[in-house]
Amino acid sequence: MKLHTSELRRKQKKLQAGDRVFLSGTIYTARDAAHRRLIELLDNGKELPFTIGGAVIYYAGPTPAQQGMAVGSCGPTTAYRMDAFSPTLLDAGLAAMIAKGPRAVSVVDAIVRNEACYFVATGGAGALIAQHIKTAEVVAFKDLGTESIKRLTVEDFPLIVAVDSKGNSLYI
Repeated sequence: MKLHTSELRRKQKKLQAGDRVFLSGTIYTARDAAHRRLIELLDNGKELPFTIGGAVIYYAGPTPAQQGMAVGSCGPTTAYRMDAFSPTLLDAGLAAMIAKGPRAVSVVDAIVRNEACYFVATGGAGALIAQHIKTAEVVAFKDLGTESIKRLTVEDFPLIVAVDSKGNSLYI
């Protein structure tokens, strides 16, 4: 199924664990250090560097761009590393996450509570994934280098629904 990030909130209740999705639109990258900073901002009542409501976060740290590409390799990070932060971001309005591997029960509960979803991308396919990234721009935490938060424009990014809005999971 082809899906645009602008219609994700409207359509994600229909997604089921195991569905293949080709996602297009805007997503944001963030890994451990960036997640920690996002939570600190929320805890201190400060504004986040992007609108979290309806956003998609890809757990990745793209390598520097290669000639003719928006980024270098851009494979998914293991999801459990962000499990401590994810419920707070989901409760703040995050629509979906992209990574690899299973999620903690607390994250699945937050996905259900917020009618969100979790997609998996193929690990070890960072160079192939990079071909689906059309633009990349640092929007926060530039000092983190490759782990800064970047706004990506993706086209037909191949994903699988790993946890749907009802809590069905490929891992359970």
